[in-house]
Amino acid sequence: MARTRRKPARQPPAALTLSVQYGIANGRLPSRQRLRPWAKAALLGDAQVTLRLVGAREGRALNRDFRGKDQATNVLTFAYADVEPLSGDIVLCAPVIAREAREQRIPIEAHYAHLVVHGMLHLQGYDHDNSRDAAAMETLEAEIVVKLGYADPYKTR
Repeated sequence: MARTRRKPARQPPAALTLSVQYGIANGRLPSRQRLRPWAKAALLGDAQVTLRLVGAREGRALNRDFRGKDQATNVLTFAYADVEPLSGDIVLCAPVIAREAREQRIPIEAHYAHLVVHGMLHLQGYDHDNSRDAAAMETLEAEIVVKLGYADPYKTR
């Protein structure tokens, strides 16, 4: 008697509990409704995430206090270890992101989408400390960003 192969059970999609905080008032910031699909697209498992959009002063203070670098940066990720589900904060510095988008001549929305994906991957353990890890992370980022309908962020520079 021939054995039939069972199809593996479909895994339910990863659940995202997302909180969005605006630490800066700016009419050009992406809405909660825009941020959610970008974060969800990079989600590999269940997670509780806070996205916080900040100004240069808060971005600089966080980067200085937690990374020892006295300047604002585009995205910072804070993962909380040994918490189920995965939990963390992603901080996006609006003035830095706007400046980078202008300098790179890319739509600001595309840059935000890329950096949300980048931060989400960091939260889930991806890093770019060496060339092999960087290449793997950039490849995955590019695939996700392109699926979201934006240009490959590593080919537009």
